[in-house]
Amino acid sequence: MKLYGDLLSPFVRMSMITAMECGLGLRVQLVGTHVKPAEVNPDMERLSPMGKIPVLETEHGHAIYDSRVIMEYFCHTSGNKKLLPDEGNKHFRVLTLLALAQGLGDASVSLRYETAARPKTAHWPEFEARLRARLHAACKEMDSKWRTELAELNLGSIAAAVVLGYIDIRQLAPGWRKEFPLLSEWHHGFVARESFRNTEPKA
Repeated sequence: MKLYGDLLSPFVRMSMITAMECGLGLRVQLVGTHVKPAEVNPDMERLSPMGKIPVLETEHGHAIYDSRVIMEYFCHTSGNKKLLPDEGNKHFRVLTLLALAQGLGDASVSLRYETAARPKTAHWPEFEARLRARLHAACKEMDSKWRTELAELNLGSIAAAVVLGYIDIRQLAPGWRKEFPLLSEWHHGFVARESFRNTEPKA
């Protein structure tokens, strides 16, 4: 299997970590692929009409996207029911935490583009403020309502840990650790896992 993307992308990294935690690390080849928000990558467009990373090319030559589907595919392929439990309540709690983390990732990447890639003459202060508000709201939600699920290894906790790491790497919300010390403490412990150490991106 080939996973197209760059580990600096939180969505690529959470996919790769899931593969490792499912025991599929040796079967998944990370193909370094870069995309820019205003340009078309023809290789990615060949695999997905969205032209975004990550995309997984399966051993059968099928393209799977986006990261949420890729992560669930790894669980299905490996038979791993711990990262995404079958039991109804736990299943949808994990998926909802995953959606929360993915939303935080979307806001974080958009904020990165808004502050670092968009020309200053086209800067949109109100949009930036909305993105920062979303970052804060998502961190507050994780800190107050998701501690049980975050304490377990699952797709949602993997995604949350990856995105919070991306926020640190890009210095998008320097004050989140001070404001949410319990979430920060959890994150420090969670990312000590081998799968996180082996996918540490270089900024």
